[in-house]
Amino acid sequence: MGNNTHNRISYFSDKLINDIALPERFTFPFFYEPHRLTKIAAAKLQHYLETQTELDHNFGLNGNQDGLAIGKMFGVLVVQDTEGKIGYLSAFSGKLAGSNDHVKFVPPVFDMLVENSFFLKEQEIINTINTQVSKIWSDGEYEHLRHDLKQLSAQSEQELAEFKKQLKNNKEIRKKLREQHKHTLNQDDYAQFEANLIRHSLHDKHQLNVLTQKWKQHLGEVQGKIAQFEAGIETLKNERRERSAALQQQLFEQYVFLNKDGESKSLQEIFSTTIYGKPPSAAGECATPKLLQFAFANGYKPLAMAEFWWGAAPKSEIKKHKQFYPACTGKCKPILGHMLKGMQIDEDPFLQNPGESSKLEIIFEDQYFVVVNKPAGLLSVPGVNIQDSVYSRLKLTWQTIEPLIVHRLDMGTSGLLVVAKTPEAHKHIQKQFLKRTVSKRYTAILSKAIDQAEGEIDLPLRGDFYNRPRQLVCFESGKRSVTRWKLVERQEATTKVHFWPLTGRTHQLRMHSAHELGLNAPIVGDDLYGTSAERLYLHAAYLEFVHPSTNEKISFDVAEDF
Repeated sequence: MGNNTHNRISYFSDKLINDIALPERFTFPFFYEPHRLTKIAAAKLQHYLETQTELDHNFGLNGNQDGLAIGKMFGVLVVQDTEGKIGYLSAFSGKLAGSNDHVKFVPPVFDMLVENSFFLKEQEIINTINTQVSKIWSDGEYEHLRHDLKQLSAQSEQELAEFKKQLKNNKEIRKKLREQHKHTLNQDDYAQFEANLIRHSLHDKHQLNVLTQKWKQHLGEVQGKIAQFEAGIETLKNERRERSAALQQQLFEQYVFLNKDGESKSLQEIFSTTIYGKPPSAAGECATPKLLQFAFANGYKPLAMAEFWWGAAPKSEIKKHKQFYPACTGKCKPILGHMLKGMQIDEDPFLQNPGESSKLEIIFEDQYFVVVNKPAGLLSVPGVNIQDSVYSRLKLTWQTIEPLIVHRLDMGTSGLLVVAKTPEAHKHIQKQFLKRTVSKRYTAILSKAIDQAEGEIDLPLRGDFYNRPRQLVCFESGKRSVTRWKLVERQEATTKVHFWPLTGRTHQLRMHSAHELGLNAPIVGDDLYGTSAERLYLHAAYLEFVHPSTNEKISFDVAEDF
């Protein structure tokens, strides 16, 4: 490493932190309110990022800077050293300015970019293979053969098609001749005439076979020459594939993570028991694992962590400059599960039931279905850790009837929810939701004042595979998602709006509110795409659909309580 251990830690002045109590437990990394010490550490790191001049990296904050704008996640870890002094460590996710190692930041768990590393040496071999593949592709003879094959294939198809057309005409002529001579020739003459037609037919088939074989042989000769080039390409590709897989496996074994008891596990060991089976790309490169690794390796006691985004927002996900975010679940959760083993951690909020004391209000009920006003914080259906839900409460109330959930609302969303009592009613109403014939209106409070009065948002969405349940905007593989909206009331720092979701994607209204290509104003209380509050200010206020028995339109309207 280019920098010694002591340069990596920044100490707080006693005067600055004398009145701040140290955290009793370490931060729960996947949902937290930053501790005062981590806020101070983050502010100091942000000041450094604002004033430093040595990092040649375009964060997208300066419109005049050259190069691709790439924002970054940064992390701080408040620690206590072996002498009891309190300080903090800093880290970034991935690479920064093309390097893994910078002053002020802890080093990576494994630096694959260090000079003469096995990674760089093997990467050089793989790059040489890529060059060889490119050389074959651009070989003049190979290009000429591919061009010839394309032309000859087209020529053969045309010639065979024309010949088959001629044979078809010959067949039609023979058919007409048979009809003409059927009643004019005697039996012996007609038999001789028919035999002559059959010879013509066989001759046509023979000629077609000769032509087909001629082209098959001609094309086969060219394809054989091409195959020699492609065999070389395939051999190189197989070697590249095997080398890449071996290199990836070697990297997985080099990323070894510690915990407070000094136990170490490689990436491969950690992810072998997960649903992924093997580590996802860039696992182990995030800020928090780097910070904990450095702390454990140097005898520091981790006290609290926080991560924040620095720079322009990425195009696909919701990331705001300077805003704190939890550690990612797909890449970090398995690693941190090992690294935090045996430590006292803040309580997991996902194990708590915020809707436990809330009342489930029945808006309408008949023999076919019920419409409820779901309180914010109550699940629609039982979760992995929490059983209490609209489903479980109705099942307990009805006892002999199985509640059939037609659609769902997010845990934090309040409002109208339909639950069927019979399979027939469930099928009837759910079909209306699937065909998008149900009219829905939501009310939300956005986290800033917006200028427009109404509009339509069309941003395709897909799930973030490695960070569930978060969604991404994806113009390549996302599903079309459309929301119509209208201003209700504008305040100095917030805006109340009505939403009409014309499609029903997961987190559609939350994403369309928060994303910079949408309203660029997260819904108040959205802890996934904005910041936490006492609740998510989103309410399903209006529903209209066709009754499964009477076939008449019915509607329900429950005003928000905010």
